[in-house]
Amino acid sequence: MSRSQAVSATPLRGVYLAAVFMLALSGFAQMPIFKRYYIADIPGFGWLAEFYVTHVMHYIGAIVLLTLMAYVVTRYLTAGRRAWHISASGYLRMFLLGGILITGILRVIKNFEGVYFSPGMIIFLDLLHLAAVMCFLSAGLYCAVRRRPWVGRAAH
Repeated sequence: MSRSQAVSATPLRGVYLAAVFMLALSGFAQMPIFKRYYIADIPGFGWLAEFYVTHVMHYIGAIVLLTLMAYVVTRYLTAGRRAWHISASGYLRMFLLGGILITGILRVIKNFEGVYFSPGMIIFLDLLHLAAVMCFLSAGLYCAVRRRPWVGRAAH
């Protein structure tokens, strides 16, 4: 991958950060901490207490993130493996994103008609999803502060 191709990834970073922010905001709104702690009572933030608004917002953010992940993985597998290698911090964040993805998909499946998960399983999935998100956000913050990239240049 040439330098010009690497620089073109900058807009993707903005889309990625916007999707993660949208998912975090709408995910926390689903709990519903914004109503409970009166944040939704602040003028202009009332929509944060609207379940269906934040629910749809969360699904849209998930679609954007999944699309971006598919694009980046495809691009890496087709062109980037020779020029780039995934760093240790990249593998950690991929593992955590995988956990978020799997638990999120299971949480969607439990809403389908005719699908039954026990109450204990639902609580387990909810807590595992939340734990994976908190670990992912913490790892992302740590990597941003310590300047740990997802990928590094491959040594030839």
